[in-house]
Amino acid sequence: MPHTSSSEHITFIRADGHRLRVLSIEPPQQAAGSPTLVFLHEGLGSIEQWRDFPRLLGAATDCRAVVYDRYGFGGSDPLQERRTVAYLEHEAHHSLPEVLAACGVDRPILIGHSDGGSIALLYAARFPGQPLGVITEAAHVFVEPITLTGIRAAVELFETSDLPERLARFHGERTDSMFRGWSDVWLSPEFARWNIEPCLGQITCPLLAIQGEDDQYGSIAQVQAIVGQVSGRADFALIPGCGHVPHHQARSQVMAEMTRFITGLKK
Repeated sequence: MPHTSSSEHITFIRADGHRLRVLSIEPPQQAAGSPTLVFLHEGLGSIEQWRDFPRLLGAATDCRAVVYDRYGFGGSDPLQERRTVAYLEHEAHHSLPEVLAACGVDRPILIGHSDGGSIALLYAARFPGQPLGVITEAAHVFVEPITLTGIRAAVELFETSDLPERLARFHGERTDSMFRGWSDVWLSPEFARWNIEPCLGQITCPLLAIQGEDDQYGSIAQVQAIVGQVSGRADFALIPGCGHVPHHQARSQVMAEMTRFITGLKK
């Protein structure tokens, strides 16, 4: 009898000196040599906050999916120090390569949301021969006023609403350090000058950049900078009526765009 459902298992690995929680999803059908989809979550994200999107995309493309909680998030080690302005670069240059090695992933297709999208771009620039392709959702390559306004609004919600309790369902005792580790560094005066545009030209693999037109954390200028400055083939999808989380807010369109892109890379 053929397999009709994905096989999923949680493991723990060590990367960059930290214990990280990893979900591996094997699709019902997988051809030998198929690429692995590696999901990189947002600044307040975790494995569970992707919901079933990685499983569905893996099944649609017959690809293994690897989803992990970065250091300080979800079920991984809690953050023990203040994040630096270069925390995204550190994640891309040091932690992600060790995650890929520990999970037996050679040439991944990186799928990064928000902070995760920035990490995917930084990795592809530092290691141009490694990724088979990159998909970004709501990635940032520089700091905009709209970004800071959105983060200040999130801080106010964290301090005045039930947002801490809702995030605690995914991050537990890490919730406060996780949130402050994100908001404090983005709102610091030093981070206002953060800009990774100079490295975009080093990205040679095919790329798909997705952004919602109503993203409260970034404008179309982010997608324009990415698509206009990478060296490889670059496609983009600007989704009307969609905010910062396209894979949930415009699931059908995002699933179709990603499936088309991934299927094209496999040919």
